Amino acid sequence: MSNPENLRYSKEHEWLTAAEDGVSTVGITEHAASALGDVVFVQLPEVGDTVTAGEPCGELESTKSVSDLYAPVSGEIAEINQNVVDDPALVNSAPFEDGWLFKVRLDTSAGEPEGLLSADEYTAFTGN
Repeated sequence: MSNPENLRYSKEHEWLTAAEDGVSTVGITEHAASALGDVVFVQLPEVGDTVTAGEPCGELESTKSVSDLYAPVSGEIAEINQNVVDDPALVNSAPFEDGWLFKVRLDTSAGEPEGLLSADEYTAFTGN
């Protein structure tokens, strides 16, 4: 699967939708999901928590390892995907669809998100 063109990507392997009414959806890329292996546990921030771009905000545990989940932007958690908490395998089977992780209300005082990559830039970054 190629990286969807309509998303932006972090170097920590999270993807981000364009903000709709100030809220963006966040997940991890297929590249990251493949590298992790079978995801068996997902720890997400709580609704109402504030996250900071580039800082850890949760964890993904797989049969291989435990990895930090990083916030690609700063803001307040508006929603979490309870389906992923209940069925972590969604991260592997549908990372760009049903396997999304959380929605964040962007902190507009922080300005435009910096350091995010286009699909082509992310593909070049990962060497795929």
